[in-house]
Amino acid sequence: MDLGLRNKVALVLGAGGGLGGAIARSLAAEGAKLALADISAEGLARSAEAARAAGAAAVMTLEWDLADLAAIDGQVSRIEAELGPVQVLVNNTGGPPPTPASGQDPALWAKHFNAMVLSVIALTDRVLPGMKAARWGRIVTSTSSGVVAPIPNLGVSNALRSTLVGWSKTLSREVARDGVTANIILPGRVATDRIRFLDEQKAKREGRSVEEVAAESTGSIPAGRYGRPEEYGDAVAFLASERASYITGSVIRVDGGLIASI
Repeated sequence: MDLGLRNKVALVLGAGGGLGGAIARSLAAEGAKLALADISAEGLARSAEAARAAGAAAVMTLEWDLADLAAIDGQVSRIEAELGPVQVLVNNTGGPPPTPASGQDPALWAKHFNAMVLSVIALTDRVLPGMKAARWGRIVTSTSSGVVAPIPNLGVSNALRSTLVGWSKTLSREVARDGVTANIILPGRVATDRIRFLDEQKAKREGRSVEEVAAESTGSIPAGRYGRPEEYGDAVAFLASERASYITGSVIRVDGGLIASI
């Protein structure tokens, strides 16, 4: 199936990480032009090399601290000058450290709100006028299964990512007639460095081995395994595609059946 993404300009945030890198590869395989953003130069270099090998029409990289809101206009202007207006925006940000919901310093909340929420909203506002003018655009925001079933000891993450769900749904209704879709996609337990870190932290808290924690977690997934990053990337690529033009305001789970609720 041709997803209609050849030569579309896609900006992928967090592209140096496991999920972001997989998303970049899936879009690259469809022949998109990619702007890859991440705070890690090393991660960006790996993802850019993989994206070129996968067939991207063009690749540019941007070392970008999303918490720096003042950098947004300049970074997007660079993309527009080199590749063209952003047609696909993949909002994929890093997560905060594991914490309970109570007793956190307000400064911690503010720091991660800026990096995980306000940055996404401000960046989307920056690229939306171009999407509306072209009467075509895709906004895919990656969150967490915690927005459906809050994850213990991820209080800050659960709360802030849930904010993005309400924002995306509201936005989707505002821009649908402009040919722009806005969807949330959320991973269950996908085999990335972030999941390994969370397993390690849980093992440390509970005095167990990482292997035991991972086996317990895998046992709770109906599919019987952690997801592969490329499975997540392919789902994002479909939502970003021409073929998904009638899907908007949705929350799509890529979780192997993990979330028990309807």
